[in-house]
Amino acid sequence: MTVRVNQPDTDADKELKACLDEKPIHSFIMTAGAGSGKTTSLVKALAHLAATKGPTLRQKGQRIACITYTEVAVGEIWGDVGNAPLFHVSTIHSFLWNIVRPFTNDIREWVRGRINKKIADAKERLERPKTQAATKTRLEADLVRYTEQLEAIKSIARFTYGIGSHYSEGVLGHDDILKMGPAMITDSVLMRRLVADRFPYLFVDESQDTDPAVVDSFRLIARDHDGRFCLGYFGDPMQKIYMTGVGPIEIEDNWVSITKPENFRCPRLVLDVVNRIRAEGDGLEQTRGKMVEADGQLVSVPGSARIFVLPADGARSQRLQAVRQWLSETNGDERWRDDSLDGGVKVMVLVHRMAAQNMGFPDIYAALNDNGSASLKDGLLDGSAWVLRPLLQYVLPIVRASHNGHTFAVMNLLRATAPALQADSIKPQTARQALDKLKADIDDLVALFERPNPPTTREVLTLILERDLYPIDERLKSRLVGLPLGVDAGEGSGDDAAVAAFFSCPAPQMWAYENYVMRLSPFDTHQGVKGAEFSRVLVVLDDAEANYTLFSYGKYFGVTSLSATDTANIAEGKESILDRTRRLFYVCCSRAVGDLAVVLFVPEADVQQAATNAKEFFRAEDILIAADLA
Repeated sequence: MTVRVNQPDTDADKELKACLDEKPIHSFIMTAGAGSGKTTSLVKALAHLAATKGPTLRQKGQRIACITYTEVAVGEIWGDVGNAPLFHVSTIHSFLWNIVRPFTNDIREWVRGRINKKIADAKERLERPKTQAATKTRLEADLVRYTEQLEAIKSIARFTYGIGSHYSEGVLGHDDILKMGPAMITDSVLMRRLVADRFPYLFVDESQDTDPAVVDSFRLIARDHDGRFCLGYFGDPMQKIYMTGVGPIEIEDNWVSITKPENFRCPRLVLDVVNRIRAEGDGLEQTRGKMVEADGQLVSVPGSARIFVLPADGARSQRLQAVRQWLSETNGDERWRDDSLDGGVKVMVLVHRMAAQNMGFPDIYAALNDNGSASLKDGLLDGSAWVLRPLLQYVLPIVRASHNGHTFAVMNLLRATAPALQADSIKPQTARQALDKLKADIDDLVALFERPNPPTTREVLTLILERDLYPIDERLKSRLVGLPLGVDAGEGSGDDAAVAAFFSCPAPQMWAYENYVMRLSPFDTHQGVKGAEFSRVLVVLDDAEANYTLFSYGKYFGVTSLSATDTANIAEGKESILDRTRRLFYVCCSRAVGDLAVVLFVPEADVQQAATNAKEFFRAEDILIAADLA
């Protein structure tokens, strides 16, 4: 166990340990705000169970499951628990697959239902009078392929979990697992019992971003096995950043609700702003704030928190530079002017558009965001969108490795993904020929990126499809083969229009997008920073630049009128644009461990009103306008 375990227990940690010691055991929900040390509480709970329940669990062959959102978080928690075999730490996809994998016939029935649904959808689209001829051709080809898949799955002896779905070969993709797992748990009393038997303790991190279907299926396990199964959620509804996340989780009558109000990250003035933002949400008031030791005593760190309300004109970049210059001089901190990656200033913008324009991937952003579904837009935030995976996970790494002469890295990628090198395909007598062909194919792929006229993403993906370099997802394969270059947003179905636009994007823009997703930039999105912290945070609020209808800082600061839909949602208690914007604003401001600066761009006529309304969150002396920068 790491140093986290040895940190002093908060009241919430003590309450959680008492909950875990109760007999019979109870499920619980821990709500822990930004900077509270939520992961520390989770690791402490795991350590407590290992110490108090470990011997009994080992004797019964049982384990403690911990599910978190990303592979990075999985690695972090594994490090915290020392890779102890008592624990099962994984992403939700891996956990669900671990549960359902033995049930081959049930998987087959689910896949059959999935294919039949695709057949019904394709037939419905074919009957639409506005469906274009090229789209009809693709749909007819899809129907043939779906029929072949229905026949092929009859003989699949064992299904596997891969990068993308290939039903004819028995391969299920990420999206399949997230749909199939909860459905099978929900429909099977036996499966729910098996989960409770194998994992009597199941913890879910970042619960607010968990898929609602997953939450519902786990709830059924807790109901069926109340008293012998503990379901524990660790999260914060105010930090829900994905549209597909469940948000607040409804608590059952016999569950325990635990609140961890501390904030160990933010200085006092930043915490004051954070609490004012949160007051309109769930009302949780965070306490303590960042402290340092001085003369043997802990003292509060004041920090700074300011907002600059500036005209949304053509001089935005210059105005941002003026803000940074002012902060550098006023705070006596030259690093506010440092643009290097490790310069210490993190600039946060709403979604990707401003970052895309600054970093060089505007076409990719516009293609997938402007006509994409909620899941595709969420996938833009972390690079998980199914259309991006082949490029991020295979094309860019292998082109980079090949260009740099890293032959070993190229071979590792090929062994892991190239169908020709998989155990069931390669034969000793043809291995040399297969390797020679792959080398020539990779040379052609590298050359594609180096030619004077940049290739489109369609050209790159078509090459790896035709050369069979990578197991492309069936959704992508279908569109590569039959999706016309131009698809109107209203004509297609699902993400057709977004994917068609993406296929026309210059492929080299993916280098800039990769840098952004990997956080190799002083720019970041509001959604992309949850869990991170920075000494100097510059938050840019600009509705005009964002062009994103899910959020509006103009409405949040009271200078843009609410729409009829906004008003109706608020009146009916539904999630509104104000709720979503408030959460993003909270996440951004709560990243600061030193100084926070917010720049709000509004029409010049609204500057004074916005500055007045900003007093709801900031002290009057910390609200500045353009004249204050002169």
